[in-house]
Order: sequence, then C-alpha cells, then structure tokens
Amino acid sequence: MAGLYHCAKEAGGSCRYISLSSLAQVDENDISVASTTKKSLGKINYLLRFYVDGQGIRFQSYCPAVTFVAIGLARVVEPNQEKDVFGDSKKHRGTLYFITALIVGCSSSFFSVALSAADDVANPASVTHQMWRKIRLGELKIEGDHDAVKALVLQGNIPITYDYIATLMRTPNAFGNGPACIVCHSSNDPSRSYRGLDLSSCEGILRGSTEAPARPVISPGKPMDSRLVHKLRNNRMPLGVSFLHPTDTESIQKVKKWIDSGAADDEFFKTSVLPLFAEPTAFGSDIACISCHAGFRDPPNFNEVNLSSHEAIMTGAFSRTNKKQGRPGIPIVIPHEAEKSRLYQRLTENRMPPGINPGEESDHPNTSLLMRWIEQGAWCK
Repeated sequence: MAGLYHCAKEAGGSCRYISLSSLAQVDENDISVASTTKKSLGKINYLLRFYVDGQGIRFQSYCPAVTFVAIGLARVVEPNQEKDVFGDSKKHRGTLYFITALIVGCSSSFFSVALSAADDVANPASVTHQMWRKIRLGELKIEGDHDAVKALVLQGNIPITYDYIATLMRTPNAFGNGPACIVCHSSNDPSRSYRGLDLSSCEGILRGSTEAPARPVISPGKPMDSRLVHKLRNNRMPLGVSFLHPTDTESIQKVKKWIDSGAADDEFFKTSVLPLFAEPTAFGSDIACISCHAGFRDPPNFNEVNLSSHEAIMTGAFSRTNKKQGRPGIPIVIPHEAEKSRLYQRLTENRMPPGINPGEESDHPNTSLLMRWIEQGAWCK
C-alpha cells in the first residue's frame, strides 16, 4: 500500500498528479489520453476522470481505490487515443475488478490517514479545501438548509460582513414571519422610530436605543449578552402571552420591586412574589409559571429553571447541565438590577419581529449569522 500512500501524499486534494517516470513506462511526449467513466462494482459506485499528457497522469476520483487502479491502467492506454479506461477487453475488466475489490477492502482508516497527509500539503488556507477535506473524512454532514449554514459558514468560521447584516435588517421574514426590522426601527429619533433605535445603518446599530433608558442593543464580541439577540430568540413569558399585554401590571411591578430591593428571601418575597409564580393569571396568561418551571430537569422544566422557591430561583438556569462541567447556573435574577435580570426581561420584553409565533425556533439560521457577526466584533466594514 506504499504506492497508494505515495499517491495521496503527492496529491493536492481530489485532483491528483502522479509522475509518469515513476509510475508508467511510456513516452511522456507522445501520450494524450482522456476518458470519463462511471462504473459500479457490486454496491460500490465510483466516477473517474483520467487523462495523460506530456506532464504526467492526472485523474480525479471520489474513491481512493479507483485512483490507485488508474495508475495501473496507465500501462494499457494507447497513445493519442480517447477511450474508456475500463475498455471492452474482458481481460482488462477482470483485472480492474480484482484490483479494485482488493483495495476497497482495505482498512478505511488507512485512507483517512493518507488523505490527511495529502491535505497537509494542499493549500490548508483554502476554506473550500478544508470543507472537502472534512466531507471526505466524515467530519462534515449537511442534511438541510440550517445544517448548511452551521457546517459551511459557522464551522468554517467564514467572516460575516455588515453588508449581509444590512440585508437582513431590510428583509421581511428574515428572522421569522414578520416585517423587516427597519419598518419600525429606522431612526434614532424616538418620535419616528420605536425606542429611538436605528437598525438601518451600522452606526445606528452600534449606537443602540436612544429613548430613555438609553442602552446598547449589541455587545461586540458577546452575542449572548446582546439585547438584539435576546429580542430575536427569547419568547415573552408566560408562553403565548399577548404582544399587547401591558408590561407594568401590578404583578410585574412586584417582581421588579423585589429584585431592585435586593432579591432577598424576606416576607415580601414569600407573601407577594413567590405566590405569583403559581397563579395562572398573574402575568397575562392562563398558564402558571411553575407549570413549566418547577424543577431542574429539562424536560419537563424548560431551561432547567425552577421558580418554586427562593433558593431555586437564585440557582438560575441550566444549573444541572452546568454542574456537570463544574460551572454554576446562569443567573436569572441580579439583585438590585431588575432591568438586567432575565426573569424580569422575560416577563416584559416581546420577541421580535412583532407577532412572531412563539413556536418559531430560536436558533434561526439568520439569527445565528447575526450572532457570529457580533462575536467577530460587529465591524461595520
């Protein structure tokens, strides 16, 4: 098998070059043969492109075994003719099937090593090269549009430009069923645009909302800390609550007061806040919070959030999962800061675009691309 390893190592990816002087005793100046053929050997399908010229033998194949067989076939092709490399001869065909079956039966791990060796010398900086390398080694699988974004763009670490983000902001249904973002957010003037938020320019996005309380909507380098990402991914709670339900109801104000006062396990919490999470109509829905958040196991408790006690609330989200990694849960309450607390945010902030079905997946491909742009620094150029 040293010949095959040599073949792969000298190759530059799927298009391989083998020196005539070392692999076929033919006149380098006289031969010019080209052939493309598709054949089956049992359940094995392979496609081979093979030609010989004054520089050597060049061939393309989606099967490493066929590549190796092509080296032997160089000895039987006739000069200056174009023909099926499998030929009509039973002798040649039988020999080919025997060699192919022998090589295909070899260890697949050998081919992985050989191809990896070839990849190391074939322009590793090329993202296209890296993509095909991962596909050949079984490290990259694409089964749908969303998988394509993850595999080709996110895993490939392709830089996301602001040009694409600008397109998203101007496109209806870009993040789910709804109007384009700039329909409601096209100016920093609060009299013309909701929250004084301008999503029509990169500078406007970086400036954030200007209406009091003014605050940024993205944190360059930190997509999960960016309010714009939260608004696109997170449903308002309880699930299904109306977009028009007030955000300053008595129940919500009690939660805000408790957090801003320090989020202590005091009498106010026990008598005025904790009972709200068990009351179906407390926050504008007919579903009590603890119907979905009464334990640390997900499922059935979404995001491992437990609202059944003070200790459980302060434990945060995903505590069970994070504990296995030696990390604490993600805080949903930040004492003295209701506006920054996920619990209060989820009770008051509607998901965008307005009217989007709460069943829409939070990891929309375009949301993932927006997050990657933010992670890469949110550059305007």
